Amino acid sequence: MTEEKSKHHRGGGMNNGMFSGIYGMAFIGALVYYLQQATTFLIGVLGFLKALFWPGVLMYKILELLKM
Repeated sequence: MTEEKSKHHRGGGMNNGMFSGIYGMAFIGALVYYLQQATTFLIGVLGFLKALFWPGVLMYKILELLKM
């Protein structure tokens, strides 16, 4: 297996780690925020779901604003 195929086989390019880290920090921040606001278990579960999708929506809006 060549080096190029080996990198692809392991699951990502060079910048994959950076974006995963940014998404992870945004997810943790959103999760903490939503869980602090939760008053019931069901609202906490909803907060968890919101925290999963919030970073993606934020990136979409930023890229839309920058016209990329």
